[in-house]
Amino acid sequence: MLCLDEVSSVRKQVKGWKSQNLTIAFVPTMGNLHAGHMALVETAKNLADKVVVSIYVNPLQFGENEDFDAYPRTLERDKAALENAGVDILFLPTSVMIYPDSPSQSIQVQVPGISSVLCGESRPGHFTGVATVVCKLFNIVQADVAVFGEKDFQQVAVIRKMVKDLFIPIQIRALPTVRENDGLAMSSRNQYLSNEQRGIASTLYQTMTNMIDKVNNGCDYREVEAEGRESLKKHGFRPEYVQLSNRDTLLPATTLDKNAVLLVAAWLGKTRLIDNLSLKNGN
Repeated sequence: MLCLDEVSSVRKQVKGWKSQNLTIAFVPTMGNLHAGHMALVETAKNLADKVVVSIYVNPLQFGENEDFDAYPRTLERDKAALENAGVDILFLPTSVMIYPDSPSQSIQVQVPGISSVLCGESRPGHFTGVATVVCKLFNIVQADVAVFGEKDFQQVAVIRKMVKDLFIPIQIRALPTVRENDGLAMSSRNQYLSNEQRGIASTLYQTMTNMIDKVNNGCDYREVEAEGRESLKKHGFRPEYVQLSNRDTLLPATTLDKNAVLLVAAWLGKTRLIDNLSLKNGN
């Protein structure tokens, strides 16, 4: 595995592969890799001849009171996992490279509409940070396909819209959420949970599956959302949003949206958990 930290080095290697008619898959990450990330890497290996993974904790997508400084960084462990997985390039950009004039002075990519609802409402600027760094990484790596996790459903929707609107020549693939045995969606932030909170956390998934069952049995969407919020509160969560949404616009779904998605964000102590389930098949 090549560990590269220069734009020119990445582009030179990718150009060489493309001259041999090899395809490239890209998996952007913020590190602290878990089984969910490794599933993305495995999918990338099945989609293309060569795999590039980036690790970069992007300051532009963290709010003023969020956990940028505390975000877990486990580079040596991540390197070993990626090498064992057969990754071809690990790209390790620096902030000076990504934001040479500082994040606040960087050209920023804004994706209107879907960036301002749900997570975007409580985390203003977050998806501008995501779109900006992903656009830069796409331009550096110039891969044929990029692989993301569907757990971050809104993030994937933002990236798809950005790629479409800016005519970026890359295919976006979203992998179904990878879960722990008790249903909790895998996330780097799960390690912030105390042992007691970790025992409670799985009730988020249980509450969501119950909500999907109720909708499939014909219950009113808004009533199901209200019941879901109350259930989460009883288990000790502070719900931020619990919404059945149109998959494309992320606006509140109606009964006409047969392929809607249930999107949830809830705090457990100081840890913010997000998850989603498809109305169509409940997974």
